[in-house]
Amino acid sequence: MAGVTPEPASRLRARLAVWWRATRPFSFTASATPVLVGSAAAFRDHRFHPDLFVITLVASVAIQAATNLINEYYDAVRGVDTPDSVGPSGVIVLGLLPPRAVLWGGVILFAFAGLLGISLVLAAGWPILAVGILSVLAGYAYTGGPVPIGYIGLGDLLVFIFMGPVIVLGAYYVQARALAAAPLWASLPVAALVTAILVVNNLRDIEDDRRKGKRTLATLIGPRGTRLEYALLAAGAYATVAAGVVARALPPAALVTFLTIPRAVRLCRNIYTNVGAGPLTRDLRDTAGLHQRVGLLLAVAFLLP
Repeated sequence: MAGVTPEPASRLRARLAVWWRATRPFSFTASATPVLVGSAAAFRDHRFHPDLFVITLVASVAIQAATNLINEYYDAVRGVDTPDSVGPSGVIVLGLLPPRAVLWGGVILFAFAGLLGISLVLAAGWPILAVGILSVLAGYAYTGGPVPIGYIGLGDLLVFIFMGPVIVLGAYYVQARALAAAPLWASLPVAALVTAILVVNNLRDIEDDRRKGKRTLATLIGPRGTRLEYALLAAGAYATVAAGVVARALPPAALVTFLTIPRAVRLCRNIYTNVGAGPLTRDLRDTAGLHQRVGLLLAVAFLLP
């Protein structure tokens, strides 16, 4: 009998590993970083609440994980994802999970985020309720519904708004019960660089998306325009930091983010020269790393005396 126990445990671990893969955990920094920035701004204003910070962080990541599962489901059932696709986790097209299970997984994670959001609403009022509802709707509508936002060239704009100002200002508001210029300015470089991650993803997939009728902004403006968009977003990230410091909305220490400019320049060069799934996937991961570094440095700048 003792020899039977490890086998079910092994199957359970394997099952959980598949679900973990389906949520695309490597992308979670995109939702965690803006929460850190907004919370650091609240700390600077002596309004930081550790419990609300943790709840906001978990809820934000849960919404992203749910969005990733919904994205996985709809891209698979619509034929956009195939076993040869590079970006998705592949749990559906490889037969690791049934489509309906992935869809319900996303719904359950949205519900979990909603339950966490109740405590945030009780602490900060109806504005957070509105933010939560809009965030869930945006996450679902990105690839779900009759007119998916990510399929009509508006995905970049949606990501810029919700993964930048909405999360950063939302995290700040939950703790400070007010809005301020500092988190708004800080949200702009965060928004620019998280959108740049999506831009690389869409550049890598541009031909495949065109063949399958998925109209991202990249398919509409072409590879040259997409590369220019990436460069403008990267430059805009640092320009908004500088402008925020000049406007005295951001602390002078925020200029520490300029230490990452050489990395951003290298990435821009790579984007203009690299082709193929392999090199562009590396650029995507490096862009995610740049987004995280800039966000963490901004948070540190708020924490310094």
